[in-house]
Amino acid sequence: MSVITFICAGQMASAITFPAMENGHEVRLVGSPLDRDIINGLKKDNFHITLKRTLHDGIKYYQIEELEEALDGADAALCGVSSFGLDWFCDEILPVIPESVPLLSVTKGMVDLDDGTLVPYPVIFEERQPEGKHLDINAIGGPCTSYELADHDHSHVAFCGKNMETLKMFKELLATDYYHITLSKDVVGVECAVAMKNAYALGVTLAVGLSEKMEGKIGIQHYNSQAALFGQSVKEMTRLLELIGGGPENIIHGAGDLYVTVFGGRTRKIGTLLGRGLSFDEAMEELQGVTLESIVIATRTARAVRKLAERGVVSLDEFPLLMHVDSIINEGAEVNIPWDDFTMIKE
Repeated sequence: MSVITFICAGQMASAITFPAMENGHEVRLVGSPLDRDIINGLKKDNFHITLKRTLHDGIKYYQIEELEEALDGADAALCGVSSFGLDWFCDEILPVIPESVPLLSVTKGMVDLDDGTLVPYPVIFEERQPEGKHLDINAIGGPCTSYELADHDHSHVAFCGKNMETLKMFKELLATDYYHITLSKDVVGVECAVAMKNAYALGVTLAVGLSEKMEGKIGIQHYNSQAALFGQSVKEMTRLLELIGGGPENIIHGAGDLYVTVFGGRTRKIGTLLGRGLSFDEAMEELQGVTLESIVIATRTARAVRKLAERGVVSLDEFPLLMHVDSIINEGAEVNIPWDDFTMIKE
């Protein structure tokens, strides 16, 4: 048995407590400052108020002030902070984690640098850890929704990091007959692939709203248009992987994650609203200020591509869907899918 400390009690981190507990490990779940109600509820009856699932008996729950106690004697740690808590995690949590405790992050995201380079969050964690500290930082990527994992639906993800022995250790801790794990040392490829799918999931779900607008009925689906946008998304994501130096095999993680994201969640909601004809501001108002990682990722990725185009590395014509999504979000453009620009070979 190992001791695993889960830092942040969001849906995905909490869902991973299922395989951890079922493999016989001691699980300690620590809430972030925003998770107080979640932890209080779990202490009462093990019911997670946002995951909408009852967690296993035996999990030990902690508020953020008790983090050091929760890390005492831990063999491994798992980070479940959302991308909007990146700075908080770097500033407040990384300094507290002992070097002897390897870290596995479920946080998906990337930032763009001034030269157009896209950098995934695990690299940011490494760069922002205290000077002289050397944490063993790893991450999870791939198509896996929290509620389906909690329900023991078959899921296949990738654990990535620099140290294969550490990755093998994490796989041994968490792999089950329903939670399947591939290992990779290509951190940039895996993590950027699963981050960029957020931008493209918004692009694909524009077709959902367009279908509803055309038919005048909520829930109408036209799958040809969705499939065409999905295919274009994979094409552009593959090119982006090439640009960042990620292995092309990682498209399997990005495309799989894209598929999952298209079928549910907040990204599908805003894409659908935009497709119906709402402006970006109107759509955000209807969602009542919900934070959307897809907006952040689309903006950062498009900005990176524009910088690369300025340097002559790429042409904007290679990314018509990404550029259109960016123009909708940041320039107030109406949805007008550039179908003719998706042609593989132009005359």
